[in-house]
Amino acid sequence: MNNDTRSHSSEPSENEPPAIPLKQKESSRYCWVCFATDEEDRDAAWVQPCNCKGTTKWVHQACLQRWVDEKQKGGNVGKVACPQCQTEYIIVFPNMGTVVLILDTVDSFIYKGCPFLAAGIVVGAVYWCAVTYGAITVMQVIGQKEGLVLMEQADPLILLIGLPAIPVALVLGKMINWEDAVLNFIRNNLPHVPLVKHFLPFRIDVGPAEASRENDLPPISNPVSATRILCSALLLPTIANIFGKLFYDNYKSNFHKTVLGGLTFILLKGCFKIYHKQQQYIRQCQRKILDYTASNISTYVRNRSSE
Repeated sequence: MNNDTRSHSSEPSENEPPAIPLKQKESSRYCWVCFATDEEDRDAAWVQPCNCKGTTKWVHQACLQRWVDEKQKGGNVGKVACPQCQTEYIIVFPNMGTVVLILDTVDSFIYKGCPFLAAGIVVGAVYWCAVTYGAITVMQVIGQKEGLVLMEQADPLILLIGLPAIPVALVLGKMINWEDAVLNFIRNNLPHVPLVKHFLPFRIDVGPAEASRENDLPPISNPVSATRILCSALLLPTIANIFGKLFYDNYKSNFHKTVLGGLTFILLKGCFKIYHKQQQYIRQCQRKILDYTASNISTYVRNRSSE
């Protein structure tokens, strides 16, 4: 009875797959791209393109070609390496003749030269825009007729250098933050002048703890905005011309009117900016964090909704 049971248990079951020898498993090829084996695709071409070992050393030639195309993004000049061992693949192209070689060379030259050509076109466009803006500014500041006569009599080389320098000088001048220097000077030297203290308070009556906290606060500065600087600088001649006609129309010279109008605008804007910065500083020194109570929450929500 025991012998029959032993002999019956040693026979393989019909539902179990036949055991694969270990050597056969090691010799079987396995594509790491499509996960297919020799048994699934017997007609596919295989390649061992890198130094990988084990099951990842084999790959279908067609699968690897598609993977290389994705890495090269449609081109044929980029180097491609194995994602596992970082071995560079040896990619060989057939000889297509001299004409194809010349066309490939020309195409590669154009592909590499187009970025430099585009940069030159952009720089040229910006330069001629700056020249045009400089010419318009000269006519706007001096006067249309006087500006045209001045540019006609000037040397062309001076115009090609001087006219584009006008917007550059305006942008560089706009980047000079003179308001902060004036505000620091007033804070340090004019805190006791009654008139200045009345219009622009520089000392805050607080306790010792708040005073030490006030000294620790960094100075408030506006975030740098390239677009704001550019727009403000390029609009300055137009605004100066408008202010000159409004406040200094009794002057005969358009140049004098524009210069005085520009100085008036810059001073008025600077005064408002200094006052606004000081009020921001005082507001930040006097801010408080309240207790998280029901009354404070309702007050805070009411204030936020009213804003």
